[in-house]
Amino acid sequence: MAKLLYLVHRMPYPPNKGDKVRSYHLLRHLVRQGHEVHLGTFVDDPDDARHLPALQDLCAGLCAVPLNPRWAKLRSLAGLLSGRALTLHYYDSPRLRAWVRDTALREAIDTVVVFSSAMAPYADLLPGRPRLLDLVDVDSAKWTEYAPQHAWPMSWIYRREGARLLAFERAAVQAASRSFLVTDKEVALFERLAPDCAGRVLAVGNGVDADSFSPQPGRPSPFQADELPLVFTGAMDYWPNVDAVTWFVREMLPALSASWPRLRFHIVGRAPAPAVRALAGPGVCVTGTVPDVQPYLQHAAAVIAPLRLARGVQNKVLEAMAMARPVVCAASCAEAIDARSGEHLLAANVAGDYVQQVNSLLSSPGRDRILGESARRFVLDHYSWAARLAPLDRYLGSAQSPGFGPEAMGT
Repeated sequence: MAKLLYLVHRMPYPPNKGDKVRSYHLLRHLVRQGHEVHLGTFVDDPDDARHLPALQDLCAGLCAVPLNPRWAKLRSLAGLLSGRALTLHYYDSPRLRAWVRDTALREAIDTVVVFSSAMAPYADLLPGRPRLLDLVDVDSAKWTEYAPQHAWPMSWIYRREGARLLAFERAAVQAASRSFLVTDKEVALFERLAPDCAGRVLAVGNGVDADSFSPQPGRPSPFQADELPLVFTGAMDYWPNVDAVTWFVREMLPALSASWPRLRFHIVGRAPAPAVRALAGPGVCVTGTVPDVQPYLQHAAAVIAPLRLARGVQNKVLEAMAMARPVVCAASCAEAIDARSGEHLLAANVAGDYVQQVNSLLSSPGRDRILGESARRFVLDHYSWAARLAPLDRYLGSAQSPGFGPEAMGT
């Protein structure tokens, strides 16, 4: 088995938000395949530091650099002078660079596994080593999509970041032995934006831990007995999530509440932004961090994911489906996982669609159980982590192993 250097932009434990779920399960997969993993990462939430022993138990080596988001944002402004993407300055750390060099010399690292383009500069410190790059999503496209949602100068900064980051993503993919994105749709988008990278990126989808995310008899409900709870889960300082819940409360909740007076919308997730906290009221509960999201999912009348800006496979959708609950989500989210609306979940595009889908669900007794059971079967059949990550295995190994080099780069 190989000695691997695994570089992750955010500490991959606990797996309590989208990117950390994927990075954690990738780490666990590498370890279960018998590889020796040396992890370099950042800790951007002080509360996560107490979980470092769990990572130490998994990894042969660990460097976890504290990252203060406020200072990192200020540091990233150097990109306006350097001409580089702001993201690259945000995650720049002399300490992590030194650790990468020392580890490579001391441990004779075979392969570098990079999670997110932001960590690719650290792989450049090890020229000649095979590297795998998990881009996850086309991050540059996210920044470009943010621009119309904001006024100048932020609109200009977001457009600039999209362009600069795309240029860097193209170079990072060209330097990698193989790169990955979360869906075929993301691969197609990236190849359209970067045609010179065609054939160098594969789709490796997200999974879900269906053993952990499963309905349990006797699990107590966090809701009041007389309410009809709709639930949204996610990191609530993440702009696409903020946009989703504010849009839902503004455009959809009033019509739904008029038909269902007992309905209450629960926004469940860490670090709610001021715009999210401002939504709290008689019909809206903003929980902040909770010990476990599973009771909220299991006892929800429906789980809502009205995402307009997020890309790729949404773990929040898969987790709710694994909990056998009916999900009403953006049509793009359904397409990303190849789920059929009306059979595995309910899909919507505009505000009126969401209102119609939720109304139809709540007015049909027993439909929530039928849809939820179908959703869980779909996840069990198609989205186990072991099956999803297995395609990476052929590319892992020493520099002498088959699967690296120009002959391995065909589609």
